[in-house]
Amino acid sequence: QVTPELLQQMENVDFLKQNYYLVDSRTALLEGDIKPKEFLEKDFSIDNSQKGPNVLIFHTHSTEGFIDSDMSKDMNEGIWGVGEELKNILEKKYGIEVLHDTGRYDIVDGKGQILGAYERMEPAIEKILQENPTIQVVIDMHRDGLPENVHLVTEIDGKQCAKIMFFNGMCRLNQDGAIKPTEGLANENLQDNLAFSLQMQTTAQSLFPDFTRRIYLHAYRYSLHMKPRSLLIEVGSQMNTKQEAKNAMEPLAEILASVIQ
Repeated sequence: QVTPELLQQMENVDFLKQNYYLVDSRTALLEGDIKPKEFLEKDFSIDNSQKGPNVLIFHTHSTEGFIDSDMSKDMNEGIWGVGEELKNILEKKYGIEVLHDTGRYDIVDGKGQILGAYERMEPAIEKILQENPTIQVVIDMHRDGLPENVHLVTEIDGKQCAKIMFFNGMCRLNQDGAIKPTEGLANENLQDNLAFSLQMQTTAQSLFPDFTRRIYLHAYRYSLHMKPRSLLIEVGSQMNTKQEAKNAMEPLAEILASVIQ
């Protein structure tokens, strides 16, 4: 619930940085980048009148695991298993059909290879979107990497849940105070991406006040340019358990359903 008083405060870029955004040093948040009133008034409800999946979940980095993950077993041990949990909740509780991609873009010739994962992901995800025109929401789900003394957890409905973070790429670099576009990495959906994550964040703060970290703003594009309703979500860190990460999918599903239904 964003009150008129809060909306007025959100017009101030310093207030946004203190309360809503964590800005990486390689980019910048400038006056006018975030348009709170315009962003919060956007209608992100989806059209589910046609048969087919409405949400795509994929993992550019499929090998990301948790403190008790045994990644030698199968994909369910890591972030893919968390995405599967979100898929099940969205379908069973909210009637939102989900396609969960099994692509492993950070593995090359059977070995882990993070470098180039975003480039390998893009043609495969674009093909999925072309073959499934009913998809309107695209979620690239990750697990963050943080110092070992940081444990991102909060209690929701009696369960220990990993905290989550929404992530936006600004498609521009801050080079010694000079702002320059990231060459070849434009994003025509940037304004909608920013609005979508802000609606997710304000909805989360209303429903589950301690669940989300501040939205992280970085310089590059990542996987956020393929649809207006694109989200990159970090679920906990390597210090969370698998169960904490999976528990976080119940509130995340409620937040997403609140925004898109």
